[in-house]
Amino acid sequence: MPIALNDHARRVELLDSFEKAGLGWFWATDVHGRLIYLSQSAIELLGTSADEIYGAQLTDLFHVDKGDREEDAEREVRPLAYYLSARNSISGLRVKMAIRGEDRYLEFAGKPHFDRHNKFCGYRGSAKDVTAQRETQRDAERLSQYDSLTGLANRHRMHKKLDSRLKHFRNDKRVCALMMLDLDRFKQVNDTLGHPAGDELLKQVAARLGQICGHLGEIGRLGGDEFLIMLPDVDDRGDLGDLAARVIQMIAQPYSINGSRAIIGVSLGIAIAPYDGLDAEELIKAADLALYAAKGGGRGQYRFYSSDLKEGAKFRRMLEEDLRDALHKGELAMHYQPIIKAKDYKLSGFEALIRWDHPERGFVPPDLFISCAEDIGMISEIGEWALRKVCEQAQQWPVELRVAVNVSPTQFANADFVQIVQRALHASGLAPDRLELEITESVFAGDEERTLEIFHALKDIGVRLALDDFGTGYSSMSYLRHAPFDKIKIDQSFVRGSTEEGNNNSAIISAIVSLARALKMETVAEGTETKDELELVIKRGASHIQGYIFSRPITHDDALERLEKGELVYEPRGPEKYRAERRTVLRKIGVIHDDHRYTVVLRNISKSGARVEGLGNVPVGTDFVVDLGDGQLAVATVRRSHKHVLGLEFETPLISDGADGLCTRHRVSPYEIEAAGRPLAALPKDAYGMLAGDRSGRILSVPRFAEIEI
Repeated sequence: MPIALNDHARRVELLDSFEKAGLGWFWATDVHGRLIYLSQSAIELLGTSADEIYGAQLTDLFHVDKGDREEDAEREVRPLAYYLSARNSISGLRVKMAIRGEDRYLEFAGKPHFDRHNKFCGYRGSAKDVTAQRETQRDAERLSQYDSLTGLANRHRMHKKLDSRLKHFRNDKRVCALMMLDLDRFKQVNDTLGHPAGDELLKQVAARLGQICGHLGEIGRLGGDEFLIMLPDVDDRGDLGDLAARVIQMIAQPYSINGSRAIIGVSLGIAIAPYDGLDAEELIKAADLALYAAKGGGRGQYRFYSSDLKEGAKFRRMLEEDLRDALHKGELAMHYQPIIKAKDYKLSGFEALIRWDHPERGFVPPDLFISCAEDIGMISEIGEWALRKVCEQAQQWPVELRVAVNVSPTQFANADFVQIVQRALHASGLAPDRLELEITESVFAGDEERTLEIFHALKDIGVRLALDDFGTGYSSMSYLRHAPFDKIKIDQSFVRGSTEEGNNNSAIISAIVSLARALKMETVAEGTETKDELELVIKRGASHIQGYIFSRPITHDDALERLEKGELVYEPRGPEKYRAERRTVLRKIGVIHDDHRYTVVLRNISKSGARVEGLGNVPVGTDFVVDLGDGQLAVATVRRSHKHVLGLEFETPLISDGADGLCTRHRVSPYEIEAAGRPLAALPKDAYGMLAGDRSGRILSVPRFAEIEI
């Protein structure tokens, strides 16, 4: 019978087996924190000897693991020396040590050791290698925080990071911009090329966003085709608008996916803390409202958040409800804008434009209700109705002119689109060569081979094809080699401002005209409004002109009356020269002079100036700070003064807000208002701009006349 070992020998044997099995290490220090024992397996792993290791400070070999996540970096981590000096028990403390240039992670446990006189003698403890578990945990955390498809931060991480960042930024009085993105026509790619192609497209979009914005902030994918970009320390709306325009342009460039070609677009909403929200929830809601407005404006656009977007979103939802009944109630009608020959100003044909005369709201802007129709799935139904109506009305004209009808990408993608065109022509009796279908480049977003088949089927019917909005972001010369277009329409964005010095638009117009001539196509210069623009586009070789210089869109009855009278020649009528567009408005704003704030009525506004009414006998040359609301202060000088009407010139031009509006590059920060004595929590978001400021827009005070309700 074996002799039983005594308890002490048994413990030594068990601990020795434990060390040799690599299940853990043991360590001990003296009263000064110097190592007096370390398991031999640990000494060998360190590549040293017991003589070299004993006597070394424990804190020189091991350091508390601070973690490598951003949230770990923000929390306070105490050094190992702190725990040892406290002489308390240590349990589950994560430490790391460097071995041959690589970090290994250990879980420390230890207790202070006292002699029989209760005198501290040092620490006795154990360590367990948890490197593998830490890596597994880190991988799991990464999977929970990053999108597996694109590698971008996911919704959870972006929300958490934004919330954390805004809390720190509020303390430091810093700003942070947020861009929310939604891809346009992504569903069309999924439907035509399949979901694997859609996944590949999302990867390429993520890569492009990284190229543009990766060095500026963090990019995340919220899910589906939605993305979020967080841009710390950016609040210049001029810079943000430029960045948004570059994102729109880059995302719109064609994608090659498994041998197929796809084209999409993107809409962006922009909100900025602290102006548009102080916490993550507020800021995300603001960016989402701005995105909703961008999509409602026709897509492929950006919008800045403003306090009136809530009303705009509510209005849009009401329009969507009303639009469902508008077609059946006969509220939609076709108007016609003349297309004029450049050589003799004779009428060549009309472009048919759909209009909605709402019984309560009057005429609804086409961009607004067309995007509503796309969102609620009515665009194909409305498009088919418009095609039938135009063919019926054109057949009534006493002169055989061509008529152009816009075709949406969704309508074009219908499997029976060619049959719809045939039925409209057959029912009306209109000759096919009088019908011209205006198609945008976005129809090439899916299966290009099928698109070309539809084109050739339409040409077999005998209809004409026009490429609309050419050069606005989806252009590629490859499809022009095969697509049988008869006409290229030069987008009005190239015509507008083409006569300004230093503007490259005139050169772009020349290039488009030369391309069209080489391909034996006609050209139409859209949006021509002034006589200097008319002279330029004719000089550059455009074969046809369309725009307010000749006529606005007119009703079918007016068009029919003119044709019956034989009035086929148009005279140009309009301003002599292009100038920065002035927008007619009617609202109250504030103007600040010295220590006084006056309420005036804003009548029109452009990038360079404004007309206001309400102050009499103001000398020319007087300086004002104009309070446009939402924290927008613009320095202006009176250039014209007649009775109570003032013409103001801005010291710094306003910029586009991405829609039809204008805004200042910078706004008064709520932090400045807080410094002036108003707590942020008590300040209404839509009223903080009503303050007195100096010529740079810097806040001076919150005066007694500030129209702020607290």
